[in-house]
Parts: sequence; C-alpha cells; structure tokens
Amino acid sequence: MTERLSPSSLAGTTGAAAADRLPPARFAFDRHTWKEISHLLANLPAALLGFTYVVTMLSVGVGLTVTVIGLPLLAAGLLGARQLGKLERARARMLLGVRVDEPSPLPLRSERGFFARLWMSLKDPVGWRTVLYEFIRFPWGVLTFSVTLMSLFVLWPVLPFIARGLANVDRAMVRGLLSPSDELERRIAELESDRGVVVDTAAADLRRIERDLHDGAQARLVNLAMGLGLAKEKLLEDPDAAAAMVDEAHGEVKLALQELRDLARGIHPAVLTDRGLDAALSSVASRCTVPVRVTVDLAERPAAAIEGIAYFTVSELLQNVSKHSGAGSASVEVWRSSDRLLIQVGDNGRGGASLEGGTGMRGLADRLSAVDGLFVVDSPEGGPTTITAELPWRDRTEADAAGSVARR
Repeated sequence: MTERLSPSSLAGTTGAAAADRLPPARFAFDRHTWKEISHLLANLPAALLGFTYVVTMLSVGVGLTVTVIGLPLLAAGLLGARQLGKLERARARMLLGVRVDEPSPLPLRSERGFFARLWMSLKDPVGWRTVLYEFIRFPWGVLTFSVTLMSLFVLWPVLPFIARGLANVDRAMVRGLLSPSDELERRIAELESDRGVVVDTAAADLRRIERDLHDGAQARLVNLAMGLGLAKEKLLEDPDAAAAMVDEAHGEVKLALQELRDLARGIHPAVLTDRGLDAALSSVASRCTVPVRVTVDLAERPAAAIEGIAYFTVSELLQNVSKHSGAGSASVEVWRSSDRLLIQVGDNGRGGASLEGGTGMRGLADRLSAVDGLFVVDSPEGGPTTITAELPWRDRTEADAAGSVARR
C-alpha cells in the first residue's frame, strides 16, 4: 500500500532532517562539541542506571515466572523500560540534536481483560528494544567515558573529531533502537482511521434507517390509523363508505408491510441469514436490469459480519451496473483463497468507473479497509469493468448460528 505524504508532512520531514544536520567537526571547540563531550561523559552514569534496571527487572521477572507474579512484574518492567527510552531520547535530543519521534502509547484501555493487557505489554517491541539498548549501552558507556576523559587531558587537540565519531555511534544507536516501530505506528494510524470510518458509517446507516422509517412506513401507518378512525365513525351511518375506507386501509397495510420488508432487506436480508451468500446474491442479481451470472464457490459460510459486508458490497456494485454501466451482461464470482474471501464483479459496459466517480465506490473502499479488506477498480474507458474486493476470512461461530436460528 502506497502512503502519500501531505505537503506539510514533507515540509516537516525536510525541516527535521535539516535540524539534525550538524556542522563539521573542527579543531576549535564550539557548543556542539561541548554538548557531545557532555553526552559522552554522562554515558557511564546513564548506562549504569539503565543496565542495573533491566538486569534487575529481567532477573526478577524471569526468575518468578514459575509463580503468578512473574509475568506481571516483567510486563511492568517493560513499561518502565519505555520510560527509560523516553529519557534517553530526550538526552539525545538535547545534547546530540537527534530528533526521534515518541512511540505511541500501548492501547491498553482498548483491550478487555487482564490477560489481554498483560500479553500486549509482554510483546511490546518498543520495550524490548529499549532493554536491548540498555544492555549494549553499558559496555559502550564505559568505553566512551574512558576515552573522552582521557582525551580531555592527552588528546585534547583532536578531541572534537573523537567526540564526533563516538557521538555518531550514539546517534545511530538511538535512531536504530529507540525509534518507534514503523510497522506498528502505521498499523495504529490505520486502526484509528478505520475506527472513524466504522463510526461514521454506522451513524449514516442509522440516519438512513430513521429517515426511511419516518418517510415511509411510519407515514403510511399514520394514514392507516386515521383511515380506520374515519371508517369507525361512518360504520353505522354509511356502511358502504366505511367498507371502502377499510378496503383502502387494507391496501395501505400491504404497502407498509412491503416497505418494512424492503427496509429489513437493507438492514440484513432474511435470505442471507437463512441460506447464505449463494442464494442472497442470486436474489440481488435477479433485481439487476442486466443479466448477471452468479458463481459462489465456498465450501462453508464465513462469519456473519464478513458475509454481510460481502452481500452489501455486491448489492451496491450491481446497482451501479444497472444505473451507470450501460452493460449487456455482468458476472459475480465469490471464492475463498487461503484466509481471504475474494469477490469479483465484472461487466461489459462503457467503463470509466473510479473511486472518485460519485457512484459510492469510495464509501465501499473505506468500508472494506475498515476490516482489513482491499478494493481494486479496473475500468478503462470503453470497458470492460472488473472490480475486485478482498475480505479477511473468519470462520462462522456458534454465536452466528444462534443468531440465524433466533431470526427465523
């Protein structure tokens, strides 16, 4: 997946790189040299503190893993290692001019249960890389302290060059071991964005259902109640007029029931719950204005949530075929490949479809990305159009089966 940087992000990246660039080392001592010397002399006490902490934390935590408190102590120790890494990043930023982004905090509140939070803390890559950093830094801190202190008295003419060389190793260690994990940060950013998409989509669906109920079935039921009230008043005075009103109310009841069925189909169709994707997609295809060939090759049904997303994806794509494609025929294929559910909808229409075409495809792409799915459009001008959707496969659970029985 290609990530695009905004102009402000590019400017910030360029500015940070320029700020990290140091003047060349010279024989004359300047403020950058003195900062590097200060950092190298402070390496020993800082390394001693960090090394003592991680050795104590690991020996106690690992030694007590045979008891119930060992793993929680180790998890707490890794959280403390994160704080040591924060102090080291601040020291490198102040004395070496290294600007390293702070890792995102662990999303412990999003995990339910003590053991889920414990496991997240134990597998924290930021904490473990900080532990490795503190191990390496102890012998390095002893070396840099000794060399720098000796050079202050013996090799002071070339001390700026020695300090720059040793400090550059420190800079590399900070960037390599104390930087945030790119993959983890990218994944966190994606999940935060996807959560927003899911919330917005759910809110839009609720507004649509409310609007359909208010403008459709509710209005018809109100008219039905008024008609029955008038018929009741005329029942004794004018039985023929009352019978006509009751007959009209009966027609309103049928229309209201049909609208409620259509609304229920838009929320979760009964045929999908009872018979699965094959029957549900065949039903959708039968309502399309062009002939559609449906092929579903699934040995078992996926989880209800994945099944529902697949159904509504195909349903909206076939609506686009009916309205915009000008096609003579279309096809729908659904199959499973390893741990992915693949959907391919094609037509021989005029083509030119895109995510920015105003046909709801951008919304489909956002919905699929919110569940780790993919949405690819191949639609050159003149056609044909092939749209591929990919969803993660999740096995059907007992809760899904119980929900199907309950709906029946």
